Amino acid sequence: MKILALSGSNANNSFNEALLKFISKHFADRYDFKLATVKGLPMFKEGEDAPESVTALSKEIEAADLVLIGSPEQQHSVTSALSSALEWLSSTSHPFKNKPLVMVSTSPMPQGASRSQSRLRSLLMAPGFGAKVFAGDEFMMGNGPSQFDDNGDLTDEGTVKFLGQFFDEVDEWYAQVTK
Repeated sequence: MKILALSGSNANNSFNEALLKFISKHFADRYDFKLATVKGLPMFKEGEDAPESVTALSKEIEAADLVLIGSPEQQHSVTSALSSALEWLSSTSHPFKNKPLVMVSTSPMPQGASRSQSRLRSLLMAPGFGAKVFAGDEFMMGNGPSQFDDNGDLTDEGTVKFLGQFFDEVDEWYAQVTK
């Protein structure tokens, strides 16, 4: 399965991007990952044609079998960078239409960005997007700064085990939504 792992952060040293990198490394024998980011995309401007960087991201989304979004939380919602990227994509090419989509998140705080995932789920299921959003267990990891070692690996074996179970559930769901 080809998975586009999209970081929804424009921050340097993003813990959500670190989580996506760990997932792509840890599951490299199971999936074909491509990493992408919203970092560097211009802010959405209604009525303008999408810039080439947005068009390129749209093509990457369309080419993927599944999109995995690392969704940080900002002001109890998704980041402005991710929101802007979604605005571009929903107003131009609509690459999320019927696209299987899964979210993961981590946060420096204990809560793990639950409000971000809730808001992102609502957005991606709305008209203009029409994504097939995974509705099973959620992966939200709190205390992001203390979860990774110097090599970018998760240090808690229980978290790594849960991540494996999470992706087992994603595989079952994917088989159902792509019948």
